[in-house]
Amino acid sequence: MAWLVVLLIGISMAHATDAMQLQALTIEHQTQPLALDVASPRFSWVVANASRGTFPTGYRIEVASSTAALSADRPDIWDSGRVASRASFDIAYAGPPLLASHRYYWKVTAQTSTGEASASSWFETAPSMQEWSHAAWIGKPPGGSLAAPLLRQVFAVGANLVSARLYIAAGGYADVSINGQPASDAVLSPDFTDYDKRVLYVAHDVTALLQPGSANAIGIELGRGYYGLTNPDVWHWEKAPWHGEPRVRALLKLCYADQHCQFIGTGTDWRVHDGPTLLDDVYGGETYDARRALPGFATAGFDDRDWSKAAELPAPKGVLQAQREPPVRVVQTLPAVTVTKLSHGGYVFAFPRVISGWATVTVRGHAGDTLVLHYGEKLLPDGSVDDRDDHHYFAHGLQTDRIILAGTGAERWHSRFSWKGFRYVQVDGWPGAPPALDAISAQVVHTDVRVIGHFDSSNDLLNWIHAAAVHTVLNNLYGIPTDTPMYEKNGWTGDGMLGTDMMLRNLDTGTLLTKWVQDIADARQANGAPLLIAPNPGWAVDVRAPPWHAAYVLVPWFLYWQRGDRHVLSENIQGMARYVDLEYARSPAGIADTELGDWVSPNTPADGGNAPEDKRIAATAYLYRMADTLAQIERTLGDDRAAQHFDGMAAQVRDTFNQRFFDPTKGLYRGEGDEGVRQTHQLLALGFGLVPAAQRTRVADALMQAVHAHNDHLDTGALGTKLLLPVLTATGHAGLAWTVAMQVSFPSWGYWRAHGATSLWEHWKLDARSQDHYFLGTIDDWLFEDVVGMRPLAPGWQRIGVHPALMGWLLHAEGDTITPYGHVVVSWSRGAAGMQLGVEVPVGSTAEVRVPMAKPANLQISGQPLSTLPQAHHLHACGDDTCFELDSGSYRFTQSRQSRP
Repeated sequence: MAWLVVLLIGISMAHATDAMQLQALTIEHQTQPLALDVASPRFSWVVANASRGTFPTGYRIEVASSTAALSADRPDIWDSGRVASRASFDIAYAGPPLLASHRYYWKVTAQTSTGEASASSWFETAPSMQEWSHAAWIGKPPGGSLAAPLLRQVFAVGANLVSARLYIAAGGYADVSINGQPASDAVLSPDFTDYDKRVLYVAHDVTALLQPGSANAIGIELGRGYYGLTNPDVWHWEKAPWHGEPRVRALLKLCYADQHCQFIGTGTDWRVHDGPTLLDDVYGGETYDARRALPGFATAGFDDRDWSKAAELPAPKGVLQAQREPPVRVVQTLPAVTVTKLSHGGYVFAFPRVISGWATVTVRGHAGDTLVLHYGEKLLPDGSVDDRDDHHYFAHGLQTDRIILAGTGAERWHSRFSWKGFRYVQVDGWPGAPPALDAISAQVVHTDVRVIGHFDSSNDLLNWIHAAAVHTVLNNLYGIPTDTPMYEKNGWTGDGMLGTDMMLRNLDTGTLLTKWVQDIADARQANGAPLLIAPNPGWAVDVRAPPWHAAYVLVPWFLYWQRGDRHVLSENIQGMARYVDLEYARSPAGIADTELGDWVSPNTPADGGNAPEDKRIAATAYLYRMADTLAQIERTLGDDRAAQHFDGMAAQVRDTFNQRFFDPTKGLYRGEGDEGVRQTHQLLALGFGLVPAAQRTRVADALMQAVHAHNDHLDTGALGTKLLLPVLTATGHAGLAWTVAMQVSFPSWGYWRAHGATSLWEHWKLDARSQDHYFLGTIDDWLFEDVVGMRPLAPGWQRIGVHPALMGWLLHAEGDTITPYGHVVVSWSRGAAGMQLGVEVPVGSTAEVRVPMAKPANLQISGQPLSTLPQAHHLHACGDDTCFELDSGSYRFTQSRQSRP
């Protein structure tokens, strides 16, 4: 069995006498941030390469103003002293106030039961508002064209430059260059927000781009993004309260060897000119006139005498906040696999899989020749790209770029301020000879989060589902979790809530999802209820949908459970409590209602719809889930009185739910207007703990029969699909869960694969609108938690459940993820040689292991009985299985020869 190796970033060299070392040093969940704007940031580290059974016993954190002070063990800023604790993450700074835009060095010495290790890193704080006062919000004067403005400034840099930091805030996107070179590899930056509430800025180290002792130049092209979007659309982004022309606030801080620093900021002394991007729209695409290009505008020698003075523009209302989630980047380039000529003369380039991003075209033509690029996930019957807007969401088109050539030889272009969901690019107007296959390449673009989870098994379909799920989630990460990169690009709360576990297990999305929780909080109505999408331009204010609004409560809870982050709970508890009290108050007798229920079940229209069932069951089940979760959150935060309040609310909702919807004669849940026995109704009741203990077996049997009634296929939409296989497995029907997972006819994941899918779709039907939508891919939860058998049993994975439940249907499965404590791995196989189980438990965690073996004496490690292993505890038979607890370390267990048939 192969063992998976995951590289932990942010590794500092450890100072220890043995192999144990500290890795993954972060502060406020970031590695060496350049603009930390938190007064009491939290330190985290991972103890790695420790011997079996090691556990934390304490730590010491030192913060200094220089490496010399830190090396000399004289921390001049803060010294936590030796703290006896088993904690190794989210340790809050408790020293004096940190200076603005200043670098600090920190070291942690971790004590463990087998020795200690230390490692060091650094962070930089954010500019103060006094420092930001050197920069104004600027753009082009009002009343001009829609062309993206170019801004520039020339400045001198002294000879003894030590460091240079560039801080960029924008209404829209800012593409920044210094001396003709990109200021960073970030694109579509900064991330967008509700600009009336907060405006994000990013920080870049640009020291290497500057030329000390001479003139330098900075150039910025501004994109409209969601701030100045002009394409009228169904969500009214063009009417957002903050709407305005693109603008930027940039601050450059130059520090010299003599300790003094110089500030250069945006102002009316900057120069502005319309650039070659005549129109940019995140939905519609871009129009670019290469004849109007101004090469070298970001260099000091560029002639800008015909440029105008930049205009100072009103600041967005939102507060400035440093962006904490990773930036959007180009992460991969894919070559085309085929190019096909259409009957009308256009060409279609096909790529290996559905992606989000853009295409780069290299072409030769005459001045004025125009190329039109249509992007789409599917092809029409005539072979052309399907970029239709059947719902008429957009008044001015969808996913279309137009490039007007300059006629200067080989011209190369890609969009900068819009991204598309596509597998195919149709090019109309190609000049001259047919294009070569390499004339167009595709760039994969998304928030650059690390992949931290892996899954593999002996079953190709399960492996395909997992890979497609991860690709699909990545395609939808743009500072928020979106719902489809081709059509909507919105942060639908229900979609993101359903996918949060999958995101956190597979990808380092903690900071992105924490930011999105802030977006949800910012997008609440005056009465405290969340809106359906976040950020939100003010659309659909009156729509009530508890299963979607539940994201405001459940995503923070999932972040706490997967990442151990209490701060996201304490930051939002008042708002969450206010909303749940509101939802309960407007639910007569505790029965809630919703506009959105089990969305896109198989028998709904391919473009979306609610399942043919009583939506009140889903609404009330989610009201119960929120009340029950809030009780746990309040208890976690130490407010027992508030916890009791929500305990009482949950009990009342549960009682009313069962009185109204449970049919005691048939042992199942039924609502008004239901078509048959609804799988999702049984799943919500079982999965959320609403079923009385005495009735669980009856309801589980009713669920089983409901699945059999559909020829062992699912009949669930987004809400039910997340629960179906886990609940079947947990209620003793693992075989049926396996059968459903393996289906290749409609509706199933295998049905998508059989019809050429490379990603997950928005609907089970072949004519699904989008082929890049993750909320039906939550089967991935089951792959990790039941097929591999690994799940958190305590917040932050302090206790790890290891319980493979599908060994009878596979030869092997393995999975891993990175938790706050470090790397967790579970790997199992079975065959003629017997059963093998590999487990890796990080320092600070304990595993509860359950394996399908009736006799504990038959389990061995290194040829010896498991009972001889000092790190294994409480070995006992549990039903037909063997159970035990396991301390930290890497282990491989085998079945003894005597127990094999």
